[in-house]
Amino acid sequence: MLAASAVRTSATDPLSALEVGQRPAPEVPDGWVRVRLEAASLNHHDLWSLRGVGLPDDRLPMVLGCDGAGTDEQGRDVVVHAVVTSPGWTGDDTLDPGRSLLSERYAGTLAEEVVVPARNVVPRPPGLTAAEAACLPTAWLTAYRMLVTQSGAAPGSTVLVQGAGGGVATALVVLGRATGYRVWVTSRSGSKRERAQALGADAAFAPGERLPHKVDAVMETVGEATWAHSLRSLRPGGTVVVAGATSGPAPSAELQRVFFLGLRVVGSTMGTRDELVRLLDLLVTTGARPVIDRELPLDRAAEGFAAMAAGDLFGKVVLRPGG
Repeated sequence: MLAASAVRTSATDPLSALEVGQRPAPEVPDGWVRVRLEAASLNHHDLWSLRGVGLPDDRLPMVLGCDGAGTDEQGRDVVVHAVVTSPGWTGDDTLDPGRSLLSERYAGTLAEEVVVPARNVVPRPPGLTAAEAACLPTAWLTAYRMLVTQSGAAPGSTVLVQGAGGGVATALVVLGRATGYRVWVTSRSGSKRERAQALGADAAFAPGERLPHKVDAVMETVGEATWAHSLRSLRPGGTVVVAGATSGPAPSAELQRVFFLGLRVVGSTMGTRDELVRLLDLLVTTGARPVIDRELPLDRAAEGFAAMAAGDLFGKVVLRPGG
């Protein structure tokens, strides 16, 4: 089968470690199912894998990709849940100490087919295309959990999203708008601020800019570059939900501000299968849809990776295994 794989790792030149070519079709263990993929989407996780983060050399070559949608062996339209839990695990998927994402221990979705545990196959509701559904299991599920499950902020609250333009940030704008939040965003790019407002953000600001008033929650995926602004932007008792640190993982903690104002710092990663089902239902009910920056055939995956590495995106890159 055709697949995009990490054949080596490079911390300094991750794109050199990517290879698109033929790989053996995966075998199907007991309790697992085969999905013929119609669409898959890229995530920054794929770039980190090419750098060797979470992907040791003894697992190479590894088919990349966490997100995909296609048809199962019975011909049903399905979405692939990316979090693979330990055998017998019954709690929150994200809290399983032995969990992994597709493409960490098991071959991922940037291929013509993928094999996953049966519980990781979720029906795709009518009205969602394969390309739209393929955007959901990582970035959009992460955003859903951050906003709905972890923020503690009810609809009508004001939420600040740091770093408009990325997959999670874009999802937060669309989901926040669809569910009744007042959404503010920041971005260094004027054009990205304008596009975020066109998607439904109520206001957009330059990084570090003083806000009109304090917010109820901050959605943080940038890390060091925005952390101080995130804490300064919160009302007393507010919450910052952290699901990434693309600019660096070690900002000043500003503990005095945290304890004096009673701020909550909540970590969040991915989401559960049940949350993915609710996210799908939410999109069907509200009409909200993922923002797709571009669609490419799988054999041009390198172009999508290059655009993602350069930050030259607004929304998701979708790859089509069938061309």
